[in-house]
Amino acid sequence: MMKLDVNHANLKEDIFSYQEKINKLHQAIMNQTGAGNDFMGWVHWAKNYDRDEFAQIKEVAAKVKDKAEVLVVCGIGGSYLGARAAIEMIQGLYSDNKTEVIFIGNTFSSTYVAQVLKYIDNKSVVLNVISKSGTTTETALSFRLLKEFMEKKYGKEECKTRIIATTDKQRGTLKTLSNQEGYKTFVIPDNIGGRFSVITSVGLVPMAIMGIDIDEVYDGLVKAYEELNTANLHDNPAYQYAVSRRILQNQGYNVEMFVTYEPQLAMLAEWWKQLLGESEGKDGRGILPDSANFSTDLHSLGQFIQEGKKVLFETILHVNQPQKEVLVPYDEQNLDGMNYLSGKSVDWINKMAEQGTLEAHAEVGKVPNVVISIEDMSAYSFGYLCYFFFLATAMTCYMIDVNPFNQPGVEVYKANMFRLLGKPVK
Repeated sequence: MMKLDVNHANLKEDIFSYQEKINKLHQAIMNQTGAGNDFMGWVHWAKNYDRDEFAQIKEVAAKVKDKAEVLVVCGIGGSYLGARAAIEMIQGLYSDNKTEVIFIGNTFSSTYVAQVLKYIDNKSVVLNVISKSGTTTETALSFRLLKEFMEKKYGKEECKTRIIATTDKQRGTLKTLSNQEGYKTFVIPDNIGGRFSVITSVGLVPMAIMGIDIDEVYDGLVKAYEELNTANLHDNPAYQYAVSRRILQNQGYNVEMFVTYEPQLAMLAEWWKQLLGESEGKDGRGILPDSANFSTDLHSLGQFIQEGKKVLFETILHVNQPQKEVLVPYDEQNLDGMNYLSGKSVDWINKMAEQGTLEAHAEVGKVPNVVISIEDMSAYSFGYLCYFFFLATAMTCYMIDVNPFNQPGVEVYKANMFRLLGKPVK
């Protein structure tokens, strides 16, 4: 299913020399005894998830999908990145889906919010608001505007069937409001943090409404849970990846560029950046997560990667099978000189570009490259990838004694912002 190739990573240490350390940390992860263990519910979620809620998600999605010309997902950070990554990876950027998805509640841009409200004015809308507390400023602000919009458009009674809240099970502003208004609610588990929450109702509700087979997502999740639940480095590519990151940082590489060759994986990269960045970047430690989509970004970043300061290594997500295929036609005049590619698939050309770039960066530019290979961009592969990166993140953070499950630094900007906004102090 998944392979890790470090043959182009130029590692100065042997991955397998870390086996003893991995043995201890693996137990801390699986027994949920490590730092931040209050938020390690994702570890065994593949076998412990709420089957009743899972069934309810599919039932509600089936009911609202026909009325959802547009699905508006209101959330920020882990409350939207995972769902967007999944939808775009699995369905592509221009799918045949009759339901369009729009993400809001992730910005203070008045222009963006105004344009979204105008765009959906004459469309049939279903709204999924996602917030544990209901008081996250960007999301709460957008939801206030959307709630007003929905009530004017449909009336309060109809809103009960068009607004779905994913929030805390018992408490919080959004839960209280949902109970008052009669919205259908789904639960954000207390023991799973936002950036790990895509495998819960946080990600599953938008996926299901958009027509993604969430059973298939869970098939991949369960398979990864079964295959990666081992401390043996020879058998666990997630731990191999975690260790390789630490070795490369020991060699002076403090930036990791996550590289994809499919535009529909751009938001997967954004999700990955939050997962690694928020989990690892603490106490002056960690690797800065960056991303690029090739070949597009080779025309902007390629020069620096090839010949610039050697501060980064690349992690390439290689996809074996494309979702769609296109062949290059033959042209009698051949003014563009492209007939040497006629009859070839565009995906084959993409893979030759990938291979050529790997050789250029790793062999000539001396930029370490780690390659993660997946079979396709299916729902199954997405579910598998989620657990792979969750496990790798926990391990790579524990290796430098960092708690992967908190984010104390983000409170600094919030305190300053609230002071400038004049928010009342309780």
